Amino acid sequence: MLENIFKGLFDTSTTSVIPVTNFLICVGSALAIGLIIALAYMYRNRYTKSFVATLVLLPAVVCVVIMMVNGNIGAGVAVAGAFSLVRFRSAAGTAKEISVLFLAMGAGLIAGMGYLAYALLFTLILCAIIMICSRLDLGARRNRGIYKTLHITIPEDLDYTEVFDDLLGDYTSSYELTQVRTTNMGSLFRLTYDITLREAAKEKQFIDQLRCRNGNLEISISNQQTAVAEL
Repeated sequence: MLENIFKGLFDTSTTSVIPVTNFLICVGSALAIGLIIALAYMYRNRYTKSFVATLVLLPAVVCVVIMMVNGNIGAGVAVAGAFSLVRFRSAAGTAKEISVLFLAMGAGLIAGMGYLAYALLFTLILCAIIMICSRLDLGARRNRGIYKTLHITIPEDLDYTEVFDDLLGDYTSSYELTQVRTTNMGSLFRLTYDITLREAAKEKQFIDQLRCRNGNLEISISNQQTAVAEL
């Protein structure tokens, strides 16, 4: 009786119906796997509430989709097209976020095929690697305190092409002028440099020397931002 309730309207005599108990076992296992992935990602990583909820639910969603396709080639093509549309309706995340989403989808796919032990093993191995990488801070830029972005404001009558070159050569091992723009109704210029300090301890001394050149106008130094973390 229970199997007749969950039987599809378009099922035929050759279509095999997934037992309700097997369906619940697979979905429950996928939810547990999603919870494991979410907890592993929360370890020493920045996260939002919505992203953690997505990691918990995504394996179960993929698991159900795979079970419903169940060998139907047409349905499989339609599912692939539906998943591809999601990419164009969402903002791009970091490389780490996208890789964890693929992990959740892969675990859900394995669970949907019925290989629950493999899905759990796959999840535990990948989550352990994620936690180890987070614990070791693998791939972090060493000595990142010396990589800075320098902003210098100068009056419009000051030729900026070489005025700071000697100071930059003394206090930095490398520098690059990345942006020049006017400010204060065109009466001032704002220069932006990407620099690598020779010694982080001499940062204040470097700023004091620059203040003597730019007429004591605004100077700021911040940590250098890179775009390589984003896909």
